[in-house]
Amino acid sequence: MLDQVRDLGPTIRELGPRIDREAAVPPEIVDALLHLGVFRLAAPAASGGLEAAPEHLVDVFEELGRADGATGWVAMIGGATGIALAWLDPDVAKRLLADPRFLIAGVAAPMGRAEAVDGGFRLTGRWAFASGCRHATHLVAGAMTPLGVRMCVLDAADVTVHDTWQVMGLRGSGSHDFSADGVFVPAERVFSLAEPPRATGPLHRLPPFTTLSLGIGAVALGIARAAIEDFTALGRVGRPPSRTALAEATALHASGLAYLRSEITQGGAGRTRRAAQRLAIVTATRHAAHAVDLLYAAAGGTALYDAAPLQRRFRDVHAATQHAMVSADIVETAGAVLLGEKIDTTRL
Repeated sequence: MLDQVRDLGPTIRELGPRIDREAAVPPEIVDALLHLGVFRLAAPAASGGLEAAPEHLVDVFEELGRADGATGWVAMIGGATGIALAWLDPDVAKRLLADPRFLIAGVAAPMGRAEAVDGGFRLTGRWAFASGCRHATHLVAGAMTPLGVRMCVLDAADVTVHDTWQVMGLRGSGSHDFSADGVFVPAERVFSLAEPPRATGPLHRLPPFTTLSLGIGAVALGIARAAIEDFTALGRVGRPPSRTALAEATALHASGLAYLRSEITQGGAGRTRRAAQRLAIVTATRHAAHAVDLLYAAAGGTALYDAAPLQRRFRDVHAATQHAMVSADIVETAGAVLLGEKIDTTRL
């Protein structure tokens, strides 16, 4: 798949300005990613998913982020959210994956309320930042229920998408709001991330928030790699400040990628391991943004023009750093765990 994604890269890269301008990944690119199986990467193998190794998710998402930040973002949201099927009965998951256009997105934050009814729940709410929701066949929606926080898997046809994504960066990710008004969700499609998944392979032994956030670091690093290539193409690297910026950006990208891959492939469990994984993801994202900043500054006024890819990389990578899963409080929590302090680690 990685070779096929690389082959697709030049086509996506050429469409980058259009994706940014139209604030959407074109259907032909979504179709190509569907054909390659990108949106099945994290779904359990027993139900028809690919259940790829964590490092393979990183490599695919990084490569797609290199081609275009927004395309990489939609791919990693759809690809990683497939882990939700690991909590469902395998037969239920198999029925969902039977759709050749299967693509699951959504929002885990419990922004909805669900009341228990015969056979399931009645869900109402509105969820923000639902990347890729216009392409999705299914959406995960976090909700408060009488049993506590639960994830509900909805048919995309049962929700309303609200055109809210007018933003600075990652415009093509289509991270609109969506809402549900009294939608019935059968009990077989409702689960808790606090419980162990039914699938038990290496990928599903990772904490769910690690799997759901590792793609943020990967896509950000892909954007940084694209910025390195854009900067090199400017032909200004003969100047001493440019040489330094390029060298430092290259080191930041390589070290961030190595750190991320190393931490998510190590065995073990528990608070310390979770903290180490999330710290690596945040660090990878920050390294990527710093790398792009160095190159953007060294490029000078040339980088300001809409025709310059560097300004889009700058906007996209800083949109990635705003995600709640790579926020400063994640670093603080990780630090507290590494110090052996007693602290709420729910968000890890």
